[in-house]
Amino acid sequence: MGNGFLVEIKGQPTNKKQRTKNNEQRTKNKEQKTKNKKQKTIMSTWKSFEEIEVWQLARQFCQDIFNIMQYEGLKTDFALKDQINRSSGSIMDNIAEGFGRDGTKEFVNFLSIAKGSANESRSQLHRILDRKYISDSEHKALCNKALEIANKIGGLIAYLKKSNYRGIKFR
Repeated sequence: MGNGFLVEIKGQPTNKKQRTKNNEQRTKNKEQKTKNKKQKTIMSTWKSFEEIEVWQLARQFCQDIFNIMQYEGLKTDFALKDQINRSSGSIMDNIAEGFGRDGTKEFVNFLSIAKGSANESRSQLHRILDRKYISDSEHKALCNKALEIANKIGGLIAYLKKSNYRGIKFR
């Protein structure tokens, strides 16, 4: 036992550094398999776009925009009213359309358009404030919602770009 001889076990290196390196590689492989499995699990848990949190937020934001469209001044500013109605609706619509394409690359593309629409809506809210159609507090609350949506879309884009999942049409 204590005689200092190393016994080579079939398939196992006798060098301590090599054994450590092999163990580290096995651990990395297991971690990558777990990560890949989690990514597939997360993506496969969405059965419809209505289950996606950022779509739900975009839907609520669209309703909030509709509510301010009923205000006296904005109600008669047809161009601005129609433009913010279209851009706020475009956020949720592009998330839904991208999800329906069944491919990660296409979904990311549509999410990028949705993010742009969130920022467009925020810009229009500045114009609405400047024309005194809404209060400072309403403006701040709505701009914060639009920014939150844009940031969450950005996070989803980053997640999808890192994912190995390509979409159900590539199975």
